[in-house]
Amino acid sequence: VKNEHNAQVHALATALVLILGAVFKVSATEWCILLLAISLVWISEALNTAIEYLCDLVTTDDHPLIKKAKDLAAAAVLMSAATAVTLGLIVFLPILKTFF
Repeated sequence: VKNEHNAQVHALATALVLILGAVFKVSATEWCILLLAISLVWISEALNTAIEYLCDLVTTDDHPLIKKAKDLAAAAVLMSAATAVTLGLIVFLPILKTFF
């Protein structure tokens, strides 16, 4: 985590969500949604990293199929992060609306 910028961003987001969940005392169902969203991002990030390492083992030269594999793995992380943000908003926006 300390050497990967994206993992640091994910770690910060994870900590923020866990703190907000505790502060706002979200329901058990909401915790399940939040934890699944967090897990989705971390799993896709781990798979992305594994694919990148494997591709680099095969060749460090530019190759169109290696580029496609890395791009698709990165896109999976982006999609999972976007899904997690959406789920987080679904959980936290109604709570935050009560304060404003």
